[in-house]
Amino acid sequence: MLFICEFLFKYGETESMVTKTRSTVPNLQRGMVVLEYLATGARSATSSELTERLGYPSASVFRITQELTELGYLMRDPVSKRFSLTNKLLLLGQPQGQQRGLVEAALPAMRGLRKQTRETTQLCCLVETENVVLEQLVSTHPFKYSAELGARCPAYSCAPGKAMIAGLPDDEREELTERITFKRFTPTTITGRRAFLKELQQIVGVGYAIDCAEGMEGVHCVAAAVRDRNGIPVGAITVTAPSTRLPESAFSAAGEMVIEAARNAEQSYCE
Repeated sequence: MLFICEFLFKYGETESMVTKTRSTVPNLQRGMVVLEYLATGARSATSSELTERLGYPSASVFRITQELTELGYLMRDPVSKRFSLTNKLLLLGQPQGQQRGLVEAALPAMRGLRKQTRETTQLCCLVETENVVLEQLVSTHPFKYSAELGARCPAYSCAPGKAMIAGLPDDEREELTERITFKRFTPTTITGRRAFLKELQQIVGVGYAIDCAEGMEGVHCVAAAVRDRNGIPVGAITVTAPSTRLPESAFSAAGEMVIEAARNAEQSYCE
């Protein structure tokens, strides 16, 4: 999305464009900027806030937000009057494997994993240095872990993020880890690049990653990467549960299960 916005800023009003295109591109450009602002900045905003922050005419902001809402990309809270993104944007980023999206390909494997464990299973993807939840099947236990679709967290602090980073080519992995700003969330959070790289090497060896309450106290997670035809991670499948039901002693068994689920998802995705 950032690339599209930069392209439009640079080329959106060149003289080589026909008149009709020249008249419509600014609105497209502004619409993309609105989406990016809500995705990376304020998360929600009123029309007046968008007008002030982005410097667009109020009439233009009104038209853009109205159209994006009608298309299903924005939703407006009737009380606060604030606009925010919907999960529809996730569909635009879904990679395809012979016309089958990653979510569609992974769901059968996720259902099998939840049936085995009775715990919450998720499909995640890597966006820059963040882990993003694409799909989720919640635990059948009364007390369970769950997250909103589209929820983000630092990739270094969760099992799916670590599994995907570990599976990247060496040069990409090195470049990405250099861009991470480590922050402590719990007593077990990894807070240094050297320690993180060491754990990534361990993940490569065993085939799965663990999160021992590193992002949220009392929550454990085990994950394995889902790869494309070229062996590059396009996602990760997880099992997440309260630490009392998924203790460290169960990580190895859970690791075998998430590896199997990830391989099944890969087969469906790449077929």
